[in-house]
Amino acid sequence: MPNALAHETSPYLLQHAANPVEWYPWGEQALTLARELDKPILLSIGYSACHWCHVMAHESFEDNEVAAIMNAHFINIKVDREERPDIDQIYQTAHSMLSQKSGGWPLTVFLTPDQQPYFSGTYFPKTPRYQLPGFADLIPRVAQFYHQKKPELATQNSQLADALKRTIPAASSTLSANADSLKLAFDSLESSFDFEHGGFGRAPKFPNPADVTLLLHQAKAGNKKAEAMALQMLSAMANGGIYDQLGGGFCRYSVDVRWNIPHFEKMLYDNGQLLFLYCDGWQISPKSNQAARYKQVVEETVAWLQREMRDSKGAFYSSLDADSMDATGHSAEGAFYVWQQAEVKNALTPEEFIVVSQCLGFDRAPNFEDPHSNTQAWHPYVVRPTEHDEIVMLKSAQTKLFEARTKRPRPGRDDKVLTSWNALAIKGLARAGRVFNRVDWVELAQNSVDFIRENMWKNQRLLATCKNDGNGHANNNYHAHLNAYLDDYAFFLDALIELMQANYRAEDLAFAEDLAEALLADFEAEDGGFYFTSHTHETLIHRPKQSYDNATPNGNGIAAVALQRLGHILGEPRYLQATERALKAFDRNLANNPAACASLAQALQEFLAPPSIVIINGEAKQMAAWRDAIQHHYCPHHLFLYFDETWDKNKQDLPLTLQRNFTNAVNAWVCQGVVCSPCLNNLQQLLDTL
Repeated sequence: MPNALAHETSPYLLQHAANPVEWYPWGEQALTLARELDKPILLSIGYSACHWCHVMAHESFEDNEVAAIMNAHFINIKVDREERPDIDQIYQTAHSMLSQKSGGWPLTVFLTPDQQPYFSGTYFPKTPRYQLPGFADLIPRVAQFYHQKKPELATQNSQLADALKRTIPAASSTLSANADSLKLAFDSLESSFDFEHGGFGRAPKFPNPADVTLLLHQAKAGNKKAEAMALQMLSAMANGGIYDQLGGGFCRYSVDVRWNIPHFEKMLYDNGQLLFLYCDGWQISPKSNQAARYKQVVEETVAWLQREMRDSKGAFYSSLDADSMDATGHSAEGAFYVWQQAEVKNALTPEEFIVVSQCLGFDRAPNFEDPHSNTQAWHPYVVRPTEHDEIVMLKSAQTKLFEARTKRPRPGRDDKVLTSWNALAIKGLARAGRVFNRVDWVELAQNSVDFIRENMWKNQRLLATCKNDGNGHANNNYHAHLNAYLDDYAFFLDALIELMQANYRAEDLAFAEDLAEALLADFEAEDGGFYFTSHTHETLIHRPKQSYDNATPNGNGIAAVALQRLGHILGEPRYLQATERALKAFDRNLANNPAACASLAQALQEFLAPPSIVIINGEAKQMAAWRDAIQHHYCPHHLFLYFDETWDKNKQDLPLTLQRNFTNAVNAWVCQGVVCSPCLNNLQQLLDTL
């Protein structure tokens, strides 16, 4: 019989609906039951694409013996960390404090009935190995500790609550962080940079989009070393196995220092951010050898998003699993992506095999081993640049291998729609469409915005997640739920500002204003900055207010950037003041460890030197040449808004700050703060100004 997860919409929770474990979703039913029975809670947090989540599920949660022990001793709650990042943030932090170890997924936390964590870990095997205790043996011991050591637990819980409170920094009355803080951020990134292979630190290596953005901004300010670091990292990822050399798109991270063997899950949030970064990389070095490669990566990644991640109504799905069925019928990580030499040879002509082997490493020793079957295989990465006379042959080989791969069992897809992750994809697509003059890519971004406005914007508030419930109602088969989080509002506001630069729509600016007002009303703290959850969110044991970037940028940093930019576009001082309050709230973090909060550092940079608003109007055909010339320049602190003859007839749709007299000739105004330049009607004059 299915358990209580059978009525959920999360693909991850539904994966566990047939487990013999008596799982509950997080909610009042399970929490009340724990209190009434005085039973501790076993909280398991994971997500659909997580490899080790699947391993633990197969070993323990699908095992009748282990399930019986879990059911006897605990109220068992399963959480999709993508739907409930609030719960995940709290208990990841608590795990780090309790265990003095880094967290991850699956996260396994044992709670008192009032939600206080008292023991935690990540993956546990069924029986002892990997220097870890067996899960079946551990469960009764942890339950016994709860029942027999309540006074000790009360002391520990009090200490943990105090430690969680201390994670929220005290606000400063003045802003001490300054331009020196930005230099300190670069110095910190430089000290951890791998100048041999690109990236930060040793394995595993992550894309770190916020850090690369900081480097590119430093490069714009004249820091050549920052430029070299950013471009080395972008090139290393584009040529490594973390990038799908056959189908486009990036995997989550690399398990080796050379970027060649990834953890094979593909996440929407990574690819949305990396689209943006590769456009920036192309702009900052448009005539370099790697520029063509960056453009290719953008084109192939957009194609992957369209082909494999897009809902028929325009939104984007969340992720693809790392695992799929291998040739023996077993689920294995990377099975969809890795190759045997014989497979490659059989799919290609002899000439194609020679070229693809030399260029993508099939003529070298195998570089991947399945830990479960001990099977060795090849995962392609760029070994050397392609010679001019090899380009056609390599492309033909890649196409044939891609077609052969489509016949394999596909990785599972998490087809829920997340507002925040769609926002990152919208921003990446809008930037790519603007930089490479691809109207169709801009339309992809607009379609996602329209989907969210229609399905996930209810009563002037966002919802966090949406899923096609499959009920067959053609016009209303999407179920949206869960109050949105800070990241949903901040990322979406930021994405709309980017989208308006690609193709201004009045409804997008109106939506941006609504989001900004909701941010201030529902999330801002009394002493500045923004809580991760709204003022009306359910009460949990802690309410995070964080400054540090992770795999996604920090919501406080992006909120500060976006509010500040919208404030300058509209001339709205309340938004600018909210950004200043946020910077003061995290002043100590910015002053002492700015590299860890790179998104807030960007907000600081534009607070110290406000971004420029470039208003361009004129006849659409003439303006096309201006657009093309401008997009060859990297101008991260300029916002470009274009208005053609259509907008001249509808000035009522434009805020006063953007209205200008229209002539058939193209004219531009560069505004910073409340000061605007005289009208510029010469393209080169504008480029010189930029």
